[in-house]
Amino acid sequence: MNTFVWVLQILLAVAFLGAGLAKVITPRAKLAGPMPWVDDFGDGSVKAIGGLEVLAALGLVLPAATKIAPVLTPLAAVGIGLLMIGAGMTHARRKEWSNLGANVGLLVLAGVIAWARFGPYSL
Repeated sequence: MNTFVWVLQILLAVAFLGAGLAKVITPRAKLAGPMPWVDDFGDGSVKAIGGLEVLAALGLVLPAATKIAPVLTPLAAVGIGLLMIGAGMTHARRKEWSNLGANVGLLVLAGVIAWARFGPYSL
């Protein structure tokens, strides 16, 4: 089970690292095509969301891998869960129902990681 949780952590980290870097590096106007929700937020907010996603991605892997403050790993998973709740609320407000499935799926994965790393498979 520990290996399974590691696989989940790495997959979620890769997804959030890519999504976060895209938001940090790409101008908001260019993101509006594939991510129309950015029109509801300012440049700084989109970059902040991206920065939080990058930090969460790093937090899923680095503390656990280095054994330096490993409690940060489940906390990063909780942070991702909170980001997904906010993302789901944004998509629901915009009536972008097709995006909610991904938000719920990522929320569940983050929840499994948080449960495992706070509980029976803590580091």
